[in-house]
Amino acid sequence: MPYRILPARRCARATARRLLAGALLALATAPLAAQEAPPAPIAPAAPSRPGWNDPRTMALVERATARRAEQLADTGLTDYQATARGFLTFLAQVGEGFTEPPRIVKADELALEIFWRAPDQSKQRIVGRRDTLLLPTDINYHRDHLGIIQNNFPEIIRLGDGDEVLDVPHPLSAAGLAQYDFAIRDSLAIRLPGRTIDVLQVSVRPRDDRAPRAVGALYIEREAAQVVRMAFSFTRAALRDRQLEDVSVVLENGLVDGRFWLPNRQEIEIRRTGSWLDYPARGIIRGRWEVGGYQVNRGLAPSIFRGEEIVVAPPRVLQSYPWQGRVVDSLPADVRAATGDDVAAVQEEARALVRAGALNRTRALSLSARGVSEFVRVNRVEGTAFGGGLTRTLGRGLSVGVTGRWGTADKEAKGTAAIAWRRASGAGARLEAFRSYRDASDVAETSLLRNSFAAQEFGSDYTDPYDARGGRLAADLPPRFGVRLRLEGAFDDQRPLAVNARPANGRYEPTIPAWPLREGRVAATAERPTALAPLGLELRARGELLAAGFERRDLDADRGYYGRVLVSADADRAFGARRLVLRTTLAGTVGADVPPQRLVYLGGPTTAPGYRFHELVGRYGASQRVELQTPIPFPALSLGRFGSTGRTATLAPFAHAAYVGGLSLGAPDGLYPSVGVGLLTLFDLLRVDVARGLRDGRWTFSVDASRDFWGIL
Repeated sequence: MPYRILPARRCARATARRLLAGALLALATAPLAAQEAPPAPIAPAAPSRPGWNDPRTMALVERATARRAEQLADTGLTDYQATARGFLTFLAQVGEGFTEPPRIVKADELALEIFWRAPDQSKQRIVGRRDTLLLPTDINYHRDHLGIIQNNFPEIIRLGDGDEVLDVPHPLSAAGLAQYDFAIRDSLAIRLPGRTIDVLQVSVRPRDDRAPRAVGALYIEREAAQVVRMAFSFTRAALRDRQLEDVSVVLENGLVDGRFWLPNRQEIEIRRTGSWLDYPARGIIRGRWEVGGYQVNRGLAPSIFRGEEIVVAPPRVLQSYPWQGRVVDSLPADVRAATGDDVAAVQEEARALVRAGALNRTRALSLSARGVSEFVRVNRVEGTAFGGGLTRTLGRGLSVGVTGRWGTADKEAKGTAAIAWRRASGAGARLEAFRSYRDASDVAETSLLRNSFAAQEFGSDYTDPYDARGGRLAADLPPRFGVRLRLEGAFDDQRPLAVNARPANGRYEPTIPAWPLREGRVAATAERPTALAPLGLELRARGELLAAGFERRDLDADRGYYGRVLVSADADRAFGARRLVLRTTLAGTVGADVPPQRLVYLGGPTTAPGYRFHELVGRYGASQRVELQTPIPFPALSLGRFGSTGRTATLAPFAHAAYVGGLSLGAPDGLYPSVGVGLLTLFDLLRVDVARGLRDGRWTFSVDASRDFWGIL
């Protein structure tokens, strides 16, 4: 079974020491024989908080460095062989602030035979490998990601065959002693039968954080000065690939035969973001390994270690490996976490030890856009509109940006100028001045890319825009209990818009009769990114509370006030290969006079399938979908170097109900049920829906991308 070490936290040191000691105990005793007596209780030693490079710390670090220089292992260890199982997972994460968990794109499971011989010879043989492709990709991993890290790294640290991290001095090396600062931060006592193991946590920071260096923590056994654990990130100067956001490594060793600290568990995380476009998209490579089955001092022949360190067994050996279950069923439960607990602790420690500029990538000027439709889109007001933007990073979390768009039909310019400040904790503020065409929809009915195509070719525009010009100040608070809170104040002029464009076929519907008014408002928004919830659900929720006062520009001295609330939630749960999907939207307004642009609009493929776009309009409304997604056989399509689509698609029958009340601008108040079925194919990227409204509704047909990718489009 796997064993994990939880790093100590200064904010709750006593509790953290006990957690870390318990994990270290499990790690230390994991390879011991089953007949050994159970260990005595664990007692945390009194923590010591000396300064950097004090005599006690340096004596320990120098002993550990000398021990590595002897032969990077215990002097009684001549060789060993072991086995390892691991996962390499490539994930993609999109969305503002990367609040949503990353999606698995590709997952590989590997099995290794490992051989080691003193002083530093290593051989790793891949005897089993299988993969599954969940989204199209042609990613290839560097060879050193296909095996484990031996000897807690050599004297010079390299990752990704030198393409990711190159020539970083190891802290426990002759060069490292002169280039790093060290400080003992905590101590733990692990009591085994007849023996107590003392482990010291040593923080490591570079003396020059502008140079290629590691930063993090070492866990060193006091008696023999052997490394029990390493947890490192790297300075920005150490990262060779300009697209790299950060690289984090956790190496944990287990006690074998009561003497030798050898690899037990390893984790590496490599995160990349685009450097040419200010769109929130991130790629993550996550590797996790469990090592065991040790046989020590077996007299391994020198011939075993000839050739490259990591080799692949013949195809017949790979094909005969006894895998059980599917790759996706074997993945660790937290693989979709935005960042694993251990890696998050490494990154937190790195931020605490060096200045932010030593870790963060900086970009002086970059192209700015939130999706393809920011560059070009089509609707009935603007016709074909072209746009884009620029963002400049000023340092210390400050940035400025401008965006603009020009419509060929309305001959009007729209844009935003903003200055923003953001901290690593998630706290931040944004001040902006804008002129924009705001959509009255609470929920988008289609992706903007699909909407542009349908608007241009068929006169089917599923947006209800109105003009807004003004300013806004928003503040984001640090997340608490998994919830992100934003407070906002705004003041703007709002005006109706007219249809200016002509489609290739058909005709456009008129725009909403928005009131011309001057409005001031305050709002609070709470958002819970996707996370586990009761009943085994994965839940994402958002709520908004708004209060506004306005003055109509077309009527003298006509003022009013209104309030508005919006709650939306997406939940799903797997039942074997099937998945139950729930989507809920609740919205309502209060006030004697509510502007038409602030009413609740339902109708369309998302909020009321089987009914016309925004046919249901009222002061309050609700939309609820219940869907069961089931894999079915489906012809595979080749995507060339990106793999194939697989031999399954997803059938998604659903039932839907929409309710509207309080005002009859469209269909009468009441409940509007519908039923339908969807088909998701091409890695579930493309969705085709057929639906029927059961109350004076109609048959509707819709083709669009998966909702998960609407932000990109």
